[in-house]
Amino acid sequence: MNVRMAAEDRRELVREAATRAFAKGGYAGTSTDQVAKEAGVSQPYVVRIFGTKLELFLAVFEHACRRIEGAFAGVIDERPFDPASEEDRDRLGGAYLELLGDSDFLHVMMHGFSAGSVSEIGAVAREGMGRIFQTLRRTGWSDEQVRDFIAHGMLLNVLLSMDAYGDQGGPLGELVAACLPPPPS
Repeated sequence: MNVRMAAEDRRELVREAATRAFAKGGYAGTSTDQVAKEAGVSQPYVVRIFGTKLELFLAVFEHACRRIEGAFAGVIDERPFDPASEEDRDRLGGAYLELLGDSDFLHVMMHGFSAGSVSEIGAVAREGMGRIFQTLRRTGWSDEQVRDFIAHGMLLNVLLSMDAYGDQGGPLGELVAACLPPPPS
């Protein structure tokens, strides 16, 4: 029996393939043809679903920003959040580290922020970061505490994107050790 995939499922399949493709090549270095090959569909099909490469990248980047916002909201909504609690702060940090386990997600975020000079991508980056900031304010933390939490997350992004996690020696290894939990044995 030939089961047809629902339109939303096909769109999700292409978006996931685009995430993998953009993670490798970034916005400027990835074509809709590369996305199509990754998805196992034709290039005209990718364009029919998403329109332009820019619209496709925006959908991928927006989804990544929403994943962060959703992960933080999930922790905050799970039970009352105590802004003075180290355990609650660690729960938020753990939710973010779990997201960073998806290297495609991590690289799309880095590519999205670095392509912020493209006005539409910059707008999505600013809006996404604003929503994440607003979500984290629900913890009861001060704006400075939220800023520091976000800054720590951005440092993790940079360290992981440059594969510094495995660096065990020298000053970079010390920075990694100060920022990340020890790697699994």
